Amino acid sequence: MNLLLINASIVTMETGDSGYQIQQDQFIVLSSGKISQIGSMQDLPDSVFDHILDCSSKLITPGLIDCHTHLIFAGNRAGEFEQRLNGATYQEIARGGGGIMATVHATREASEQELIEKALKRLSGLIRDGVTTVEIKSGYGLTLASELKMLRAAKQLELYADIKVSTTLLAAHAVPPEYISDADSYIDYICASIIPAAVEAQLVDYVDVFCEGIGFNLAQSKRVFSSALKYGLGIKGHTEQLSNLGGSILAAEMGASSVDHIEYLDQKGVEALAANGTVATLLPGAFYFLRETHLPPIDLLRKYKVPMALATDFNPGTSPIASIAMIMNMGCTLFNLTPQETLRGVTCNAAKALGLEKQRGQIKVGFDADLCLWNIDHPAQLSYEIGTPLLDLRIINGEICND
Repeated sequence: MNLLLINASIVTMETGDSGYQIQQDQFIVLSSGKISQIGSMQDLPDSVFDHILDCSSKLITPGLIDCHTHLIFAGNRAGEFEQRLNGATYQEIARGGGGIMATVHATREASEQELIEKALKRLSGLIRDGVTTVEIKSGYGLTLASELKMLRAAKQLELYADIKVSTTLLAAHAVPPEYISDADSYIDYICASIIPAAVEAQLVDYVDVFCEGIGFNLAQSKRVFSSALKYGLGIKGHTEQLSNLGGSILAAEMGASSVDHIEYLDQKGVEALAANGTVATLLPGAFYFLRETHLPPIDLLRKYKVPMALATDFNPGTSPIASIAMIMNMGCTLFNLTPQETLRGVTCNAAKALGLEKQRGQIKVGFDADLCLWNIDHPAQLSYEIGTPLLDLRIINGEICND
């Protein structure tokens, strides 16, 4: 299908400040799933199109990208949320069978179809906010069968909704009960069994590790990253969320596309990201939900020109927030980002965090025809106004979605 957009006001999000500026009276030609032509209305091509869409009074951006989520899981932890507010500690909740292991148990018991149905409800919130690409991690199975079940469920969301999915294996999310006193043997299991099986089944794009005192140490993280790279997968890390172990430096030096959370990242870590072209993915939802106070080093990231992505981190324990609009607002209000930085964080920089910077996240000839049309006058409104339905429609691969 050839689709022509006319009278368009576009925010291309190309490199440089000019990409955030509104270009008025433009046309965009979408064909074969790609953006094939962009220009001024006075240069409108004299061609025949399958469909012409008048975009007067609309603002067009690239389709939004949520580059860090945990959408696939069963159960919920609202009860734990209430317990914490009534004074219970994380350790007390965990000893009572709560915490991540409660989600692991529920996810292991759930069928693949149940996981899909639950994830679709969460995904609907992201779609309403203009997300066209979503990254989804495993990590609540912690066995070969359950991790593959999660990844299959994530992949199948594309069959049920107009969305593009990037999958990440996060088997190194926590030490499962079967290996509770032998984390190194669990790392052996991940490297020797889970990663090869996920690759063989063509279910995984990236491998992630929770490198933290309550997760996995540097040596264990390096082993997982090395195994992933051996199989040709990309790598990324949950790093420096609660302390500074040096996981971000390790991941960046091994070629990670992104390191995520990074509240405790220091200057040496920022320098490593800059030197290796690694994206810093900020997750203000978890920061907010856990009532954290240690801010990520935003000024240092700016100083060293490290690309900053922004994502929901949707998960049952620390960020049950299925709204990229809310996260953009939090990026401004909690992390002092500008509206331009937050929009870059969910477009071009989020694309780079997923290794898709040459395909998505910008309105540019040759890129995927993934666009959002908004009922707004200025892109800053996307970080400012919460709850009002601003989205007019999404376009994926040049096709208008029926959201």
